[in-house]
Amino acid sequence: MHIQIVLFDGFDLLDAIAPYEVFTAAAMYSEEEVTVELVSAEGERLVTSGVNQLQFQASDKLDLNSKGIILIPGASGSVHDKGPDSIPVKLQQATETELSHFLNEAMKKPDILLATVCGGSLLLAMSGLLERRHVVTHHMGMDLLSTTDAIPVNARVVDDGNLITGGGVTSGLDVALYIVERELGPQIAHAVEQLFEYERRGTVWKAEGMTPKESKQENPLKATKQHITIQSNEIRNFQGKWDTAISTPIGKLSALINLSIKNGQIVGTALQGEEVVPLDNPILEGNQLKWSMKVTKPMRLTLKFIVSIDGNQMYGEARAGMLPSSKLIGHRIS
Repeated sequence: MHIQIVLFDGFDLLDAIAPYEVFTAAAMYSEEEVTVELVSAEGERLVTSGVNQLQFQASDKLDLNSKGIILIPGASGSVHDKGPDSIPVKLQQATETELSHFLNEAMKKPDILLATVCGGSLLLAMSGLLERRHVVTHHMGMDLLSTTDAIPVNARVVDDGNLITGGGVTSGLDVALYIVERELGPQIAHAVEQLFEYERRGTVWKAEGMTPKESKQENPLKATKQHITIQSNEIRNFQGKWDTAISTPIGKLSALINLSIKNGQIVGTALQGEEVVPLDNPILEGNQLKWSMKVTKPMRLTLKFIVSIDGNQMYGEARAGMLPSSKLIGHRIS
C-alpha cells in the first residue's frame, strides 16, 4: 500500500501529519509493504504551512502512475475575513496550480483511492470534482460544500467508493485508521489504535443498507422554494438588464442580469462570459429581490443573492456558505 500525502502552500499541519503518523505506524505492523511520502504538485520543494509558516519537505512530485492512496489535507488560516490569509483564498490558490489538473486526473483512475481531511474536500469541490458525490468537511464548510452540488453528509468519515472524506481537523486520525482497516484489515487498525491510545470516532457513513425514514414534518423552508406571484407594479422597478459586478474573496465576478415578469412571476437570467444561467427561485420580499444562481468562475458554486435598487442603481450582496458575503453593485443599461 502506497500513500501520497499532498502538500500545498497554506496546508493545515494536523490534516497532513496525523494521517502520516497513522500510516507510518501501520507499516510497522503489516506484513504487506506500506510506504508513505509527502509530495507536491510541483515536485521536490519546501512547502509552507498555513500555521506559523512552518516549512515541510515534499520529497517528490505527485505520481498518478503509482496506484494506491492520495490524501489531500485542508488549509489553515482565518475564516472570518476576505484577506490573503483566509482559508477560502488559500484553497482557491491551490486550485489555480497544477494540483487541480492532477486531482481531476486522479478521480478518473480506478486504481487510485482519493481521501481528504477537513477542507481538502472543499479543494476538490472548488475544482468542480464533487458533483453528486457524498462528502463531508469541517462543520463550518458544510454550507459551502452544498453550494458546489456535492451532497454533504453529517458524519465523521464518509466512504463514497473511490473517495473517502473526513470532517474537522482531528478527523485525519479517523480517516487514516479507516483506510488502514479497509486496505489492511481491522487487526492492523486496532494495533495502531492501541499504540496511539486512541479509538476511532463515529460510524463511517456509506450509501449502503436501509435508509432512515424521512420525517413527515413539513419542511419550513419549502415555501421559500415556490415562485411567488406578484403584481406588475411591484416588479416594475426591477425589470430590465443590469450590468453587475460582485467582489468575492477569491476574485471579481461580472454578470449581466436580465429581469422580467412572466405570468405574474419574476423570471431572470444571468450572462457570465459566454454562459447564460437561469436565476433560481427569484422572490420579491418587501423591497428586496432574492434568488440563487450557479456560477463556474472564479469557482463552481451556487451563490445566494439579496439585492435592492435605488432608481437605476442596484446594490446588495451574494453569499455562499462559509465564504464572507460579497458586495454587489450594478446599474440598469436598458
